[in-house]
Amino acid sequence: MKNLSALTAFKGLLPVVWLTTGLGWAVGDEAPRFTPDWDSLQGYQCPDWFRDAKFGIYAHWGPYAVAEGPENTDWYSRNMYRTGTQPNRFHRANWGELDEFGYKDFIPRFQAEKFDADEWAQLYVEAGARFAGPVAEHADGFAMWDSALTPWNATAMGPQRDIVAEMETAVRAKGLKFLTSFHHHWKWGWYPTMDQSTDTANPQYAALYGPPTPATAFGRRGYDPMRPDPMPSDAFAAEWLAKVEEVVNRYQPDLIWFDNRMQILPETYVQRMAAHFYNVSTKAGREYVLTFKRPDMPLGTGTVDLERSRMPDIYPEPWLTDTSVASNTWAWSHDIEYYSATRLIHDLVDIVSKNGCMLLNIAPKPDGTIPAEQQQLLRDIGAWLRINGEAIYGSRPWSEYGEGPTETPVGHLADEGFDGFSPEDIRFTTKAGLLYAISFGWPGPRGAIEIESLSSLAWAETIERIDLVGSDEVIEFERSKDALRILPAVEPPCGHAWVFRITTKRP
Repeated sequence: MKNLSALTAFKGLLPVVWLTTGLGWAVGDEAPRFTPDWDSLQGYQCPDWFRDAKFGIYAHWGPYAVAEGPENTDWYSRNMYRTGTQPNRFHRANWGELDEFGYKDFIPRFQAEKFDADEWAQLYVEAGARFAGPVAEHADGFAMWDSALTPWNATAMGPQRDIVAEMETAVRAKGLKFLTSFHHHWKWGWYPTMDQSTDTANPQYAALYGPPTPATAFGRRGYDPMRPDPMPSDAFAAEWLAKVEEVVNRYQPDLIWFDNRMQILPETYVQRMAAHFYNVSTKAGREYVLTFKRPDMPLGTGTVDLERSRMPDIYPEPWLTDTSVASNTWAWSHDIEYYSATRLIHDLVDIVSKNGCMLLNIAPKPDGTIPAEQQQLLRDIGAWLRINGEAIYGSRPWSEYGEGPTETPVGHLADEGFDGFSPEDIRFTTKAGLLYAISFGWPGPRGAIEIESLSSLAWAETIERIDLVGSDEVIEFERSKDALRILPAVEPPCGHAWVFRITTKRP
């Protein structure tokens, strides 16, 4: 393993580094705006740049991509150690026994030799994203930045490059807001660190695999990941906090995103994390966003995020959905199954109509290339947004999010069983006094799109004209007490969802 000797240089360092962290204020500065308590953190306000941006991209990319295994490859580093699972069988057949080839042994093979941050950022621009960035650290314990807190990082090992720094420079150069995501609170119990038949029990690798925890923390005997037994120690929580603060201090992201399960940490560490990020950002003049999954933080102390899910109706505050280009994994896998561009565009429109933003994950290969299928998906989304973006960017919800027969599932990971929308589904947005009706179906020759929410009984406004965005032709329409009937006579200007701009008569 490259630079394994570097492990010894870090012995005894962590406690010293932890003591240097604070709230981002030096002696002599004005008092910080936020203090680490929920009452103070209720002063958080989601900025307009996030409300306007609507679409962002991040990437699950790390040593776990090397395995090219089955089933949610971002969880491969955990499931490879779980006897009887498909990843465990795959690992033993393809990589060897767990005392001979453990997760640490993927790191030298994670070379990222073709990674080009500028190419990634340019693709994000072509996709129409307005914010983007990397996974800073997944649950595997491998930091993707040049960390002083752990030798298990991408600058000391594997690529021997500061991936977070390179992405920050490239993303900001394209005029996008920069984000980093954090998943490393999942590391508590991620590995079977008391199982002597695996390499995870070797104290030489404790900085990667975590402290010794009993089998109940790893997932046996009625394991509940939100109530592990035992709960994380203060030392673990302090390391978690120090890593977030190091990224915030060094790279000053505009948005930091957290996976669920922060609720297992002592809440004082979560409070200190949020106060530190808000104070550092305030001092730097940045408008900041922190997203969390309920119930990890109280409502009002950050921006709510839903994983592979969505709100059932318009939510009063801005919110985020994180989803992926693939239905079965977040990271590169040999059996990756992609969503269609139509599905992803429909998801984006539905989320925006309910006051949300969408964060779309991609799954690069271990060498740093983005597979052609994923590039095409992103460019298809971008092509649609170049035509129809006026109904998305900077828009706000209408009085109703939409209509149609499809009931979207709600709840954590609910989209995993969702088959998508029907051609009869309609979504609404507004901007600059205009109403946009976005149809997920095209009526065909001499057909009509009927919208009950815009009937003369349901909506009192008088319609002056209707335009099809992307077309020069003014659209014919009929309106009754039952529905608005839109009668497009032209060919559709795009292939996924069709936006009708509705102008009302002014008094």
